[in-house]
Amino acid sequence: MELWEAAVILLAGVAAGGVNAIAGSGTLFTFPVLLALGFPPVTATVSNSIGLAPGTLSGTIAYRRELAGQRGRILRLGGMSFLGAMTGALLLIYLPAGVFEFVVPFMIGGACVLILLQPRITKWARSRRPASKNGGPLLPLGAYATGTYGGYFAAAQGIILISILGASLDDDLQRLNALKNALTTIANGTAAVFYIVLASPSWPVVGLIAAGTVMGGYLGANFGRRLSPAALRVCLVVVGLTAAVQLVMGRI
Repeated sequence: MELWEAAVILLAGVAAGGVNAIAGSGTLFTFPVLLALGFPPVTATVSNSIGLAPGTLSGTIAYRRELAGQRGRILRLGGMSFLGAMTGALLLIYLPAGVFEFVVPFMIGGACVLILLQPRITKWARSRRPASKNGGPLLPLGAYATGTYGGYFAAAQGIILISILGASLDDDLQRLNALKNALTTIANGTAAVFYIVLASPSWPVVGLIAAGTVMGGYLGANFGRRLSPAALRVCLVVVGLTAAVQLVMGRI
């Protein structure tokens, strides 16, 4: 790996860590960079997932004040995120690589749509069923499904989670974002352990992304609220669509 390639991966990690702390979808910064540098898709997502785990933990620690009083939610939903992440990680490891390469462009495209529509989705869900303090019986299933998605491919996991939490729980958005960070930390950490034991990551990439996401997670949690949500969404969509096109063209 050349020096400029290492620098690009590190900067992508910083951006991903910051974005994950604020909203989610940091994978749409790091994953396309790894593809552009020639890493196979499965190696890229495995290395990326391991590298992102410390960054999500950094963002969670920075939001610890907003997590006060949410221990019950973390235990209830975190267990489902843990089980879901195990499911997704095992699917990635044991399904043929061709399955991942086929479905990921569609998953990225779906993530981009969710990023654009997230405010409207949350507003619609709130209008259909008022949010509650505990989220109702379906919320743990949503945490499991999102954990499964995150264990298989992490892009937009945070966006999906914040949409589900915002539609289900009656609480301040910053507290819900802190809960989202805690649940994604559980999912990403669980998947990372599976990948370390059962997969073959690129360790230089893991180290660079981990260092970048730790810095980005802390900075994003402390300063990211100043960013324009609309500008951030546009940036993520452009990056995500670029990755999807790159994957599709690579199969032609």
